[in-house]
This record gives sequence, structure tokens and C-alpha cells, in this order.
Amino acid sequence: TILLAYDGSEPAAKAYDWAADLAAKYQATLVVLAVARPPEFGGEVETEAVIEHSRRHYQQVLKPLREKTAAAGLTATFEILVGHPAEQIILHAERIGADLVVMGHRGTGLLSRWLIGSSARQVIAYVKCAVMVVR
Repeated sequence: TILLAYDGSEPAAKAYDWAADLAAKYQATLVVLAVARPPEFGGEVETEAVIEHSRRHYQQVLKPLREKTAAAGLTATFEILVGHPAEQIILHAERIGADLVVMGHRGTGLLSRWLIGSSARQVIAYVKCAVMVVR
């Protein structure tokens, strides 16, 4: 089972290509995961609105991947979780028994311009399976 962390960024698109290729070569199941991050501050109604907006955003972001994956004949599931990206990736990898996590070098997070993939670093440090970070 290959878990692809996908946020719609260019590095994530490159990571998808690698993950899809590996899934095809090894007849693996591909799980594509997007993580909607809730706002740090805000009331309950505002938080729910932001989360719902993020879910709709990721549904649109994942739509072309669903089509591309189906056209390639790959077995894949697409999921959207809510929370801190690295934490959700790590927990989901454990939950599904992932053999490999594939993710882009840098995502769309605010700090990713200055840090070399802070989510990737956290996933590498704490996940219990192999990790491929794609540049």
C-alpha cells in the first residue's frame, strides 16, 4: 500500500507521478490523502465554514487525479482528512498499514518557502514505514 500525501502543489504532482508508477509496477494499492487544515483561531461557525470550504477545494483538486488514476487502471482510494498535515499523514499511514509514504519536497504551507518541507521532515521522523520525498 502506497500513501500519497497530496496538496495540489507542483511537488505533490511530481510525487503523484512517482507513486502511480510504483503502484503500477508493484501492483500496489494507492491511497491519495489530502489534509484540510482548520484555522488556528475562530469561532465554531467560522471554523466549520473554513473546513467545509477546504473539503470542497480538495474535492476539486483531487478530481483530475481520480480521472488520471482511473485511466491508468490503478486501484486507488481518495481521502480528505482534517487536521495538521504531518500528524494526519502519519496516523493514516499507520491506520492503513502503508508500506510507503510518498510526498512532495515542499507543499503549499506558509512556512514551506523558508523551510525545506516541514511536513515532510515530521513525517520522515515519526512514520513507521519508508518515505519517499520527491523534488
